[in-house]
Amino acid sequence: MDIPSFEKLLEKTGEYGVVYQVSHPIVFVEGLPNVKTHEVVLFETGQRGEVFTINRGKVEVRIFSHDPVKVGTKVTRTDALLSIAVGKELLGHAINPLGEPLDPADTYVRPKESRDLDAKPTGIAGRQKITTPLITGISLIDSLLPLGRGQRELIIGDRKTGKTSILMTTIKKQVYEGVIAIYAAIAKKKSDIKRLQEFFIEEKIMERVIIVATSSFDSPSLIYQTPYAAMAIAEYFREQGIHTLLILDDLSTHAKFYRELSLLAKRFPGRDSYPGDIFFVHSKLLERAGNFKHPVVKEVSITCLPVVEIVEGDLTSYVSTNIMGITDGHIYLDSNIYYQGMRPAVNIPLSVTRVGRQTLTHLAREVNKNLTAFLAEYTKLQNISHFGQELTDDVKKSLRVGDMIYKFFNQPYQLTVPAAVQLIILSLLMQDIIQTKEELDKVKMGLISAYYDRGKQKLLYELTSMDDYKKFNESIVSNKDTLMNMGQSTSPN
Repeated sequence: MDIPSFEKLLEKTGEYGVVYQVSHPIVFVEGLPNVKTHEVVLFETGQRGEVFTINRGKVEVRIFSHDPVKVGTKVTRTDALLSIAVGKELLGHAINPLGEPLDPADTYVRPKESRDLDAKPTGIAGRQKITTPLITGISLIDSLLPLGRGQRELIIGDRKTGKTSILMTTIKKQVYEGVIAIYAAIAKKKSDIKRLQEFFIEEKIMERVIIVATSSFDSPSLIYQTPYAAMAIAEYFREQGIHTLLILDDLSTHAKFYRELSLLAKRFPGRDSYPGDIFFVHSKLLERAGNFKHPVVKEVSITCLPVVEIVEGDLTSYVSTNIMGITDGHIYLDSNIYYQGMRPAVNIPLSVTRVGRQTLTHLAREVNKNLTAFLAEYTKLQNISHFGQELTDDVKKSLRVGDMIYKFFNQPYQLTVPAAVQLIILSLLMQDIIQTKEELDKVKMGLISAYYDRGKQKLLYELTSMDDYKKFNESIVSNKDTLMNMGQSTSPN
């Protein structure tokens, strides 16, 4: 937001206050009788801040600069709430929560329109039921833990268990489908932010991505605003009738910085020293996502994937249980599964999707139901697999099929697998038609190539547009030679 000089604002408002105490980045000010909560204030040094609390005529201000202000500094009102410039000009750029480019050399045209960071969530009358699937391109998630457009799904796990890899694959797949991705990187290392940009440029999707980022060196006040700025940008595109995918990476870090601000402002601490309103802070933010009515395109969504980092698999920590209560399910990445070499390392029994299954076609729902039941049975059979030669042929077959399904689910994050290809391969595996890892890889790459080949994709669409699960499996068997031979072409999109 563009702010006039201190002198002009002082002349306009006729009000000024004086800093009487500093607990950086919280500044305590006397004066400013008509100031409002969340209003931006300007110090005579040129530094900006946001009103945090007004208490008996004393004003608490969060300052955005890394450098502290001195006691005795004058401050005046701007009569404007904290906002960010929003528009299509942001596409392909990395900015901070104030709308300033992270790279000074960036050729960046500032949008003319702006939105308040702290907006009120849309009421239930402006929302729609979630009915469209959100394809992540990750076979395990799309088959067993399906997501819907407008869903808020928590990605939770220990450090270095592949959370970012899941997000990268999902962004890549969704951008190919015309969705705009907004990535809020909260207090990340500058090298991590740079790596994100390089991935998007390498995959040729940067022109459909906006990165809103703060580094761990920034002021806690600026870091706190990161997810709100990203959500405000997503709401702008929602009003334009464009679907958005919003990544909040990560809210556990966000909560820690809010705790720091609250303790410096002398707020009364609660559990784990977090302030009492930490649940409200995150619920108000995440409630702004969803599936909404739109006057032109009928419905438009903001799909939100917040991330929470936990320690030693502790799902019961304060912030993680709070966010689990706010979201429509969670995908739990287990470090034990990760160290066994499975990618993505999703713990299926401990993961939940509350609204994703209602978006599936009848065929996809049947595949999901049968696959879930089979994998539950496979887990039980693994406990008796040490009997070896004494196992029946049926048990041996089930164990072989289960192994092959998990080999199919083991997927590098650069690869996205279309939903139609996932359904066909799962049918080929469940019917024990594909029996080796080499066959699986060959058929998978061939079917992905066929999916993007106009001459070959007709058969895939015909097979996966069926409603009857039994007929679908029969059609797969009758076309198995054609499908297996598609593996001759091995260059995926």
